[in-house]
Amino acid sequence: MKNLLIAGVGGQGSLLASRILGVACLSMGMDVKVSEVHGMSQRGGSVITYVRAGDKVASPLIPEGEADLLIALEQLEALRWMGHVRPGGGVVMSTQIILPMPVITGQTAYPENIADTVRARGLRTQVVRAHDLAAGLGNVRVSNVVLLGAASRLVGFAPEVWEEALRVSVKPKFLEINRQAFALGRAASETEEAAG
Repeated sequence: MKNLLIAGVGGQGSLLASRILGVACLSMGMDVKVSEVHGMSQRGGSVITYVRAGDKVASPLIPEGEADLLIALEQLEALRWMGHVRPGGGVVMSTQIILPMPVITGQTAYPENIADTVRARGLRTQVVRAHDLAAGLGNVRVSNVVLLGAASRLVGFAPEVWEEALRVSVKPKFLEINRQAFALGRAASETEEAAG
């Protein structure tokens, strides 16, 4: 069973990332269930997506403390959802910061050293400059696929499985830049230079 959690805020592309993950799992012959939970997503609120895959999946929801991997498209989302990851599980998180309304209005401060807090829970944590890498491609909207590329090594599957999942999930006119984004993320997962 693979229990995969994608957390972001509205407009970051967590739904596309979950679709690509789901298609990859389906192509491996797994039973797949995907559940999307939208907060105030159109106003920059939290969006969480559960992807469960295995021989037989009864429920699309992942119980707290049982996710194998959390893909966090924004730092605060890593902090918010890290409790859903099983002991020894993985977190792949972006360095991107999107200030929530309570921080913007001065009601609270944005937490510091989030990656250290996540690591302190004993979770294997990789931090990727996904937004910066996507900007280097000329389109920050593909930072979700950069992060998915970084997470792909932890999920497993051969490169051709991911290639086909991208082809099926992304509109043809955006396919090439998403291929590049995925490749950048996958390469970033191998180098310390791209992390942290």
